[in-house]
Amino acid sequence: MNQLRAATSGGDTSPPEALAPLLKRCGLGDEYAFADLYDQVSPRIFGLVKRIIRDPAQSEEVTQEAFLEIWRQAARFDLDRGSALAWMMTIAHRRAVDRVRSVEATSTRDVEYGHRHQAVEYDSTSEVVQSRLDAQRVRKAMGSLTDTQRQAIELAYFRGCTHTEVATMLGVPLGTAKSRVRDGLIRLRDTIGGER
Repeated sequence: MNQLRAATSGGDTSPPEALAPLLKRCGLGDEYAFADLYDQVSPRIFGLVKRIIRDPAQSEEVTQEAFLEIWRQAARFDLDRGSALAWMMTIAHRRAVDRVRSVEATSTRDVEYGHRHQAVEYDSTSEVVQSRLDAQRVRKAMGSLTDTQRQAIELAYFRGCTHTEVATMLGVPLGTAKSRVRDGLIRLRDTIGGER
């Protein structure tokens, strides 16, 4: 096969009508005919593909894919519908356009994914300020409670005591401790809610 290529490596030397018989022989599985066909039209096919894709490496890849399709589909070539060269160039053009569309779709999909999944910058300063403002509101609201409500709330929420422990520490019945915590929370909610 290399000798045949060396003999015909002059590029596009045969007249276009000589390509149709080669293509018909390819359709019958003639590898020598395919090698001859390749040698004659590959510069033109590659040139067309490269004009569409622009990237040389991808152009080579798509040219190979086009020739593979030409080899597989050669039996379907019909001279009555157009020239062999036009038929092969159409296959190569379609492959190149498909590659460009695929690359663009992938790029668009990657960009959209990046926008959807882009990490939002975390603003710790804003969170610290908000936390301090909330703490000031709570301290101010705690000042509006009675001494017994404030003690019950401090034990239950700042020290983490249970209602039973609050009742024991304050020396009051369990129901009274629960009432003081509940009443204190209601007053805090009303006070803090009114400030916002």
